[in-house]
Amino acid sequence: MVASNMLKGNENILLNGAACGLRALVGGAALCAALLLPLPAAAQSLSLGGPPDEVVDELVEESVEENLEEQAEENLQERVEDRVEERVLSLGDAGYEAFLEQSIEEEVEQSVEEEVEESVQDSINDNIEVTLEGNIEDEIEQDVEQTIDQLVDESVEGSVEERIEEAVAESLTDSVESSLEGTVEDELAVSVEQGVESSVEAAVEEEIAVNVEQGMENTVESAVEVGIEGQLAMNVEERLEDTIDQIIEKIEVDESRIQKDQWLVMAAPEVFDQLAAEGYLFATVTELPGMGLRLAEVAAPSSFDISRVRQGVVDVVGSDKAEVDLNHIYTAGDQVSEQGEQGVDPRTAIRFPADMDALPLRIGMIDSSVDVDHPALVKSHIQSRSFASAGATLPSYHGTAIASIIAADSADFVGIAPNSEVFAAAVFEQDPQRGEIASTVSLVRALDWLISSGVDVVNISLAGPPNRLLEAALQRAAERDVMILAAAGNGGPVAEPMYPAAYPTVVAVTAVDTDGRVFRLANRGEYLDISAPGVGMRHARAGGGYAASSGTSFAVPFATTAVARLRALQPGSDVLAMLYGSAEDLGPPGRDSIYGYGLLRPEKS
Repeated sequence: MVASNMLKGNENILLNGAACGLRALVGGAALCAALLLPLPAAAQSLSLGGPPDEVVDELVEESVEENLEEQAEENLQERVEDRVEERVLSLGDAGYEAFLEQSIEEEVEQSVEEEVEESVQDSINDNIEVTLEGNIEDEIEQDVEQTIDQLVDESVEGSVEERIEEAVAESLTDSVESSLEGTVEDELAVSVEQGVESSVEAAVEEEIAVNVEQGMENTVESAVEVGIEGQLAMNVEERLEDTIDQIIEKIEVDESRIQKDQWLVMAAPEVFDQLAAEGYLFATVTELPGMGLRLAEVAAPSSFDISRVRQGVVDVVGSDKAEVDLNHIYTAGDQVSEQGEQGVDPRTAIRFPADMDALPLRIGMIDSSVDVDHPALVKSHIQSRSFASAGATLPSYHGTAIASIIAADSADFVGIAPNSEVFAAAVFEQDPQRGEIASTVSLVRALDWLISSGVDVVNISLAGPPNRLLEAALQRAAERDVMILAAAGNGGPVAEPMYPAAYPTVVAVTAVDTDGRVFRLANRGEYLDISAPGVGMRHARAGGGYAASSGTSFAVPFATTAVARLRALQPGSDVLAMLYGSAEDLGPPGRDSIYGYGLLRPEKS
């Protein structure tokens, strides 16, 4: 059945092909056949009176052609069928199948080849389009980027050139206008403009080249500003230092406050070795074991200049390696002595906790000599040592008064802390012209001894000018956990700050009366820390008896003993915060330049 259907299909294919080839013969054979066939009946039945001859001829021709075509097709179909049958019979079944397979394969191959060629061509076209598009896009992007970079560089260069030229031109123009007048200004204008153009162009080109290569267009302005600010800061700092040095020199050469013809050097032992190697010779050198330093005294010629000497030492050992200064003078201040022996008893001037009588406090004091043979001090625990000049007359009034307020222990008079151990360093000596004075050398040596003695606090009842060596010594004491308290000074409300109280490492104490009013001669300033009783205070008098005196130095013992107590009871705590926090606020709210944090209230701390 399958073979029969395939045969019929193949026959149709062959017949169609043959028919197409023989159609051309039909037209030619039709004319010959017309001569052999009979005329159609319609033509035979026509009478003489029928249609015209042209119509008859046309109808005859059409009929003849149709009959010839039909007859030719039938004959051709018969001949083709006969030939196909003969070919199939000659091939047999196997040959016929091979013939069909070959025909089918040829058609499939031709169809596949056409499809593959079309697909490949389409794929190639697509790839070519994508590749061309990518390449074209990359080239366009690169061209655009290069164009933009070139435009940006040109724009930046032009902008920077214009800005720098304008800035330089304006700066030079302002400078020329401010410094020149009249026709000189006009003459210089032309030359300045010419010089500006050449200078600016060279500077601008070099600056732009560096900035463009490093990509630093945005930092040019900031760098210039930083440079200008740095230069201005250096200039201002130098001028300030010069001004300060001039002021200090004026203070330093005040002959009423210095030991003439002498200067001092304080530094570590190895620094002195460096100075000796450079030819510096020191006749008098004192070891300061408590501070780990040395103190040298040098005689100065009449043409002596402390600033040049200081700079010379710094050039040898470097800054912050040595302190160089004059030997300044300090006094106990202008205390006011009251009439008679009556005054405010220290035990009643301010309330202290009851434990003060039993606490073994270790308190240092830097003052004048102490009359330890006074009845009020005979039983007191006082160690005294002099640091005044050899052979000098040692006053004892002020030192005896301060020692008695702290540690007196007798039936007639009892101090604030009668069981305390006092280390009294005598630094004052009697001067014919200036009265009781103390030098920087005596103060530094005394402070070193107190540090070595292991005291917790130091009471200083003197005041004077600033001194580099004294400041460094106080800093060493603070580093060794020794707290320093000093009198604010008795120079009056408009007086300059007094030292050492004005140093940040020192607690500055001012004086008030029993009503909380400030002592009329007390210094005022932002450096004041605390107020304590110091007006009309009763105390022991050197040589016997008692007296009453007023001054900021008489207020310091109250604050000193309060701090010593807190340090003994609460070691490691922030004593000053406790002291200031418990103070009674006086005057304007908060800390002020008259009372500091307020009136001392040891019973609340």
